[in-house]
Amino acid sequence: RDTYRIVAYVSLVARVLCVVTSRTGYCLFTASEDLETMQAYAQVFNKLIRRYKYLEKGFEEEIKKLLLFLKGFTESERNKLAMLTGILLANGNISASILSSLFNENLVKEGVSAAFAVKLFKSWINEKDINSVAASLRKVGMDNRLMELFPANKRSCEHFSKYFTDAGLKELSDFARNQQSIGARKELQKELQEQMSRGETLKDIIAYVREEMKKTSISEQTMIGIVWTSVMSTVEWNKKEELVTEQAIKHLKQYSPLLKAFTSQGLSELTLLLKIQEYCYDNIHFMKAFQKIVVLLYKADVLSEEVILKWYTEAHMAKGKSVFLEQMKKFVEWLKNAEEESESEEEEGD
Repeated sequence: RDTYRIVAYVSLVARVLCVVTSRTGYCLFTASEDLETMQAYAQVFNKLIRRYKYLEKGFEEEIKKLLLFLKGFTESERNKLAMLTGILLANGNISASILSSLFNENLVKEGVSAAFAVKLFKSWINEKDINSVAASLRKVGMDNRLMELFPANKRSCEHFSKYFTDAGLKELSDFARNQQSIGARKELQKELQEQMSRGETLKDIIAYVREEMKKTSISEQTMIGIVWTSVMSTVEWNKKEELVTEQAIKHLKQYSPLLKAFTSQGLSELTLLLKIQEYCYDNIHFMKAFQKIVVLLYKADVLSEEVILKWYTEAHMAKGKSVFLEQMKKFVEWLKNAEEESESEEEEGD
């Protein structure tokens, strides 16, 4: 009985997707080229696959194979298939791994892949939204491969962005740009860690980071987060709470000039302070080290009095809030008293 169902199902797929020698009245390519019609076709497959779940994998493989032969179809036929595929992706009937067929060299070279992707993503986003699309792409590792829809000489974020924005898919362009930015940050962090491990001078590291900021347009606020993570990732920390604080102070004292180079703005300082708070909370053996780290960076002119007070009164995050505020209480009081004394001296001078 199951064999009969499979044969009947394969026969239906072949007739609907026109992969038989003669086309029938059910053939997708003879239907109207509109979203409503494609949704009706998708519903047929959706009902079948939901009823016979074991057919899902075979169906996905057939779609993958079919996409490799896009050059054999007319533009209108490709449009219909792209719209249907987008809806099937939105319904979860097939996974985004089928997109690997679009990276076929011949399809890419002729521009067929990019044009097909436009129709596919439009119908997919129409059914769901860009967040759902992004999640599906990430699940199968396709989120960083979209550039492969274009030939090597056009495989740039700028070209991708223009092509899909002009086609009315700005959300997809923004997603791809964001993915490239994330990738660039990861590479930068990796290189920074390697430079520190090799014992490069701070002067050379600072010069490298500044050059990368120019190239990639990464803001100082973003960069200080990358620098902090890199600095804290180059050490194998002691697991004993009483020893890790001393180790951290010694390490950060060495790299304080690097942190100072990328905290020229108040917002960058606050970003760093929040990163420190988050790090000390996430790494439990650093919980008692927070105050000592902040004081060290204050003395090294990395963190200013104004930013520390702002963090204490209003800008801290919830993570470990009660513990860290209590740790900082005496130091903050000292800062406030020092500020009052300074103001008093200025008034007397006037």
